[in-house]
Amino acid sequence: MKRSPQLIALAAALLSSLMSPANAQTFSSSYTSTAPKDCHTVGKPESDGSTTQVCPGKSGLVVLISEGDLRETVSVGRNREAAAKEPAAEAWFGPFNSTGHTVEWRAVDSRPFAIIQRWLIADNNVLDKTGNPITKPMLAVTRLPPGPVCHVAHIDGQANRNANELARQAADEFARDFKCGKDEVKVIGERGRAVELAKR
Repeated sequence: MKRSPQLIALAAALLSSLMSPANAQTFSSSYTSTAPKDCHTVGKPESDGSTTQVCPGKSGLVVLISEGDLRETVSVGRNREAAAKEPAAEAWFGPFNSTGHTVEWRAVDSRPFAIIQRWLIADNNVLDKTGNPITKPMLAVTRLPPGPVCHVAHIDGQANRNANELARQAADEFARDFKCGKDEVKVIGERGRAVELAKR
């Protein structure tokens, strides 16, 4: 049976679309814990109470959490020393803050390229009944090796009901091409108090 040129062209276009890189990639999420019981504390707490913890990650990577003066930094690397040299290890926020104990690893074809983590940032302008600052939730997207490790996007957890979806979309769309030190950290979705507090 003779096939029309139109049918051949349509079949070729369909085959091309199925073989394109965008369709060939499979995005997925997996999770690890940074709860103290799942991590290793490096040395003893300093006199000022600061601590450093190393937590297992994915694909041979570790998560380095440093806490000092009630503020945390989170970095990722092949080992503690490598993670400590990454830009993310210096990505601190002015207000008191802490991180959630769940790290979401965003991967393509099982290779992680970004993490998503919830931060709680203290708002000194809003106090609870005991006089302590009320914290505001924010998601931070951090790119992973190869290349530097740094924050690429912030999503306000209170202003956006679909904050998790926005964070995954941000990770998938531009984390891998983000240039640490050159590109500005993007605020995704509606702006809220948390992303304002996160400004350096």
